Amino acid sequence: MNDTRHERQAILYRMVLDSHLCPYGLKSKDLLRRRGYEIDDRHLTTRAQVDNFKQQHGVQTTPQTWIGDTRIGGFDDLRTYFGIATERSALSNYQPVIALFAVAALLAMALTWITHSTLVSAKTVPWFIAISMVLLGLQKLKDIGKFATMFLNYDLLAQRWVRYGFVYPFAETGAGLLMVSGALTWLSAPVALFIGTIGAVSVYKAVYIDKRELKCACVGGDTTVPLGLVSLLENLMMIAMAAWMLWRWGAA
Repeated sequence: MNDTRHERQAILYRMVLDSHLCPYGLKSKDLLRRRGYEIDDRHLTTRAQVDNFKQQHGVQTTPQTWIGDTRIGGFDDLRTYFGIATERSALSNYQPVIALFAVAALLAMALTWITHSTLVSAKTVPWFIAISMVLLGLQKLKDIGKFATMFLNYDLLAQRWVRYGFVYPFAETGAGLLMVSGALTWLSAPVALFIGTIGAVSVYKAVYIDKRELKCACVGGDTTVPLGLVSLLENLMMIAMAAWMLWRWGAA
């Protein structure tokens, strides 16, 4: 860490326009404050001031921070100065998936509490899977075009019938909603079993047989999650849920 205890003065130049408040300026200010610095917060309130500042100091962006007589730079430079890693870790790629499954689990427990006055029952896991399907389908529905394009990289049916990439998000979301409600099992379970089986075979072939390194379309078309365990788990959960519902339906 580069700062010293006796040097706690910082000058921060940041953009504060009527039409735009620079978020990285606020983040720089917050970081400096949390590190115990007294901040001379200098606002650039017009485009002319911003352009003149950049030209005068030979910089391309704002905010810019000085500590003592040393220009540190922008927000990422400030993080580096304080010894905070700025590179994206491998685990952070999975953050959207972790958040999605965590919310699905909490929603399943909430439903269990409402219906059974307990956090866990025989329905909690099925609800978790069904809610996960709905949330995963929603991520794909945000930009179906991007999802369908990424899906074509590995899904065997989509490679034969391109429109399947546009059908899949609706099928997954719809089956999940029906499974949450327990309605139309004769429809929801076969749909989940169909798309889950094709998906599992496609992912297994692409990753474990062909050894391809691809991005997973499981949480939409702009994901950084590698294709592999997450997508395989998504499909295996659908298969298990469908099989369980068909078994219950047949037993009834």
